[in-house]
Amino acid sequence: MKSIVKKAVPQSLRSRTSFAIIVTAAILVEITSGVQYYFAQKGISEGVESSAQAELKSKSLEIRNVMNVVEVAVDNMAWAVEQRLSQPDSMVGITRKLLADNEYIVGSAIAFEPYYYKQKGRQFSPYSYKHGSSILSKQLGTDTYDYHNMEWYTVPMKSGRGHWSEPYYDEGGGEMLMSTYSLPIHNAAGRCIAIFTADVSLEWLSKLVNSHHVYPSSYNILLSRVGRIIVCPVDNFVMRKNIAQVTSDLDDTVAIRVNREMLAGKSGNAEIRNAQGETDLVFYAQMDKETGWSMAVVYPEKELYSSLIRVALSLFILMLVGLALMGFIIWRAARSAKHLQEINTEKERIGSELRIASEIQKSMLPKTFPPYPDRDEITIYGQLTPAKAVGGDLYDFYIRDEKLFYCVGDVSGKGVPASLVMAVTRALFRTISAHVSEPEQIVRQLSNTIAEDNEMNMFVTLFVGVIDLKTGFMTYCNAGHDAPMLISKNGRRVGMLPVDSNLPAGIMYGWDFTRQETTIDSETTIFIYTDGLTEAENVVHEQFGEERIVRIAKAACTERVMTPHMLIDKMTDEVRTFVGEAEQSDDLTMMAILYNPKKVDFHHSLTLVNDISAIPKLHEFLVEFADKVELDATLMSSLDLALEESVVNVMEYAYPKGTSGTVNIVSTVDGDFMQFVISDAGKPFDPTKQKNVDINLPAEKRPIGGLGIFLVRQIMDTVTYERVEGRNILTLRKKFK
Repeated sequence: MKSIVKKAVPQSLRSRTSFAIIVTAAILVEITSGVQYYFAQKGISEGVESSAQAELKSKSLEIRNVMNVVEVAVDNMAWAVEQRLSQPDSMVGITRKLLADNEYIVGSAIAFEPYYYKQKGRQFSPYSYKHGSSILSKQLGTDTYDYHNMEWYTVPMKSGRGHWSEPYYDEGGGEMLMSTYSLPIHNAAGRCIAIFTADVSLEWLSKLVNSHHVYPSSYNILLSRVGRIIVCPVDNFVMRKNIAQVTSDLDDTVAIRVNREMLAGKSGNAEIRNAQGETDLVFYAQMDKETGWSMAVVYPEKELYSSLIRVALSLFILMLVGLALMGFIIWRAARSAKHLQEINTEKERIGSELRIASEIQKSMLPKTFPPYPDRDEITIYGQLTPAKAVGGDLYDFYIRDEKLFYCVGDVSGKGVPASLVMAVTRALFRTISAHVSEPEQIVRQLSNTIAEDNEMNMFVTLFVGVIDLKTGFMTYCNAGHDAPMLISKNGRRVGMLPVDSNLPAGIMYGWDFTRQETTIDSETTIFIYTDGLTEAENVVHEQFGEERIVRIAKAACTERVMTPHMLIDKMTDEVRTFVGEAEQSDDLTMMAILYNPKKVDFHHSLTLVNDISAIPKLHEFLVEFADKVELDATLMSSLDLALEESVVNVMEYAYPKGTSGTVNIVSTVDGDFMQFVISDAGKPFDPTKQKNVDINLPAEKRPIGGLGIFLVRQIMDTVTYERVEGRNILTLRKKFK
């Protein structure tokens, strides 16, 4: 009996111990599940907040970019209005030109103050608007539509600066929901005498705000500066109610506070109760300071955590089953293995996403070299090596109007934040330089855009250059970047390009960046780089330095390693050798541009006074040219007509009646092309802006003018215009048959 008891007691104790272990494990499982649920919920909340902030920032940048395009377009056309105040009938042409060149602008008016043109009456406001694929025009001011009382007229007329109006439905004008950008127009005495407007349809805004929702039930709300609802899932609320009216039925003081802060232009987040009594997470921020618009991103809380609740419940059941079937040891081993697997999967996911981000970033930069194989006068090569998976350096270039636009930049900081600013900077460079040719203006507008709402205080050192490929004349602007290096043929001259000390882009709104200029000699290489080259460190923290760069460049010339690709390869090899085993501390970007223009086979020039009686000399000039290049009579006759039409146009329009001046004509032959450059110092006059006439119309219905430039376009292969240093430059090119 005693022996039986002795045997039974240890077994009982073992059972109780095992039970205690299982119960303890179950309790620990419960605690662990609760902690996991808490941190998972917290992670989701942080992820949602990060997603909302990214969406608000992204939408803000997209909205601001569109508005910048509209503002720049109006600002660039304002000079034309002020130059033609003496020609009231030409105003409608300006508005039509603005619409034709800008996809976002659906209407434009030039609204003059009462009786400015007495012959036009009290209200004179030429208005053009898009109707399908056509552009129509009409008189905006009528007895039933007095624009002098409209916000888009009164506010800028009073303030004297550009203004974005409250969104409104324009009855009697554009007949659509729109917002208007208005710019005051001044006469020669400096008095504000008219308002130049650009109407932007808000249809694109609704599509933009409601695109790319992370959660199916989430939605966005966009408010005007006075709280009027511009974009909302409920169509009946749009432009019919303000946010205070909508939330007045909700017994929630938090919603009232959110409304008040949005109208004050503040940003933040809050939890509010909706009409069904459920909790919504709201993230809000001001989209644009100029318009005063604010946007809120709304996430239903139940949708955010529904998947987490289902997963947590399933996991809890599985854990209990595991405890009952396998015991504490087996469960713990399985749990450890699962946890390790999750960590490895997460690491692989993060690594994969960073690799994808790196590929996306690289795809934004030029990657095809040589980029212009059919152009002998320019050879370019660029290379970016990020210190991390993604970086903040950038380079870009493209050719427009026979000019090379290029830039090299370095964003402050590293990693994902710097890569986002890099992407924005590159996009802004492309967008702005597409219609602005002055490098200091490109940098100024880009810097102002980055400086707005720059809460992270990030900035970009940037060098922007514009090279005239025909002459080698280069204008450039430096924003706190390292000075580029100029390397002449055979290394006879290796030195730094003189640059002004400007602030980096994005530090201060309104900074006046300076313009510099020089002429690039033939067979000269421009070598631009970021401080990742000069500040590359070896294991003893010695820097690569500018002197070493100059020495390597001279050695490359001696070794005749002078193509941009070879130069950068040699510089890369030298940096790697110098750094050795040290970890790369900064992004490294280099770009080299070799300028080697074609030799001109023929060059001849003629200067005429602005008098029609001098035209016969032009014919003699062309006859001499035709003899030297052996032109046939048919082509000679066509060229004679094109040149005469172009020169007469300059005499009639660049030099008003009673003024004197000269017209210079330079003829050249380069390769397969004949080129005629007509220049004058008269008033700005761009004949290429004139639209082609419809030659199918009867003569009595055909508008006066435009036939001459039509004939020139038909005869020549290319006709381009630019205004350089106070001179009109008209270039005509024709390929030999």
